[in-house]
Parts: sequence; structure tokens; C-alpha cells
Amino acid sequence: MRLRRSPPRLRRRPWRGGMPPGSRLRPAAARLTASAGSALLLATGPLGSGHVLAAASIAQVIGNTTAWIVGILAGVATLFLTIGGLRYLMAGGDPGEVEKAKTALKSAAIGYGLAILAPVIVTVLKSLVGG
Repeated sequence: MRLRRSPPRLRRRPWRGGMPPGSRLRPAAARLTASAGSALLLATGPLGSGHVLAAASIAQVIGNTTAWIVGILAGVATLFLTIGGLRYLMAGGDPGEVEKAKTALKSAAIGYGLAILAPVIVTVLKSLVGG
């Protein structure tokens, strides 16, 4: 008769570190919250008015919008560059897949070009409108 051995029990080792594992993000979140609160205090209008100013002028709104558009265009262009590169690597000599990869790489180049030209386009449009 054979004796059955029970599977070994896994013991958890005691945690040895400065901060518990779940609390690594807490200091960063606290700093972010504190900086957002101070920015909100700095962005308020005259004392006691109770209104929060979103932007100081139209020029600031246009500048912020331009920065967002450039960031989004660069992110999408990077995505297309990654997809095109992966398609090119995975094509394995298939002419159809190589053509799709080249199209994605061309789209990435167009996206980077638009991201670079976006501030120039906004400047030209502001000069045409008279701002």
C-alpha cells in the first residue's frame, strides 16, 4: 500500500519593504491632488467672487487646443508607425501585406507632418482672422 503525500503548502513570506504593495500610488496621487488644488486656487478670480476662470484669454484657449491637437496627432502617428512596422515584419514576403504596411507607414509620416505643421497652420489662421 502506497502512502499518498499531500501537496506542499505554499506559505506566504512576510512582506519586507518600506511601503505596503497597495500603497505605492498613494503618495503620487496625494501630490497630484495637492497640485491640482493649488492650481485651482491660483486660477480663481478676485477674492470672494466664487468664479473659477478656465482660461485667461482666447489666445490661451487656442494655444491649449493646439497643444492637445499636436499631442493627439503625434500619438496616432506613433500608433500607425508601430502597426506599419509590425505588419512589415510579419508580412513574410506577401506583397499584399507589404503594401498594407507601406500604407500604414505613409499614414504615420503624414500624421507626424501634420503634428509638426499644426502650430504653423494655427499661426497662419490667426494672422488671417486678425488675432
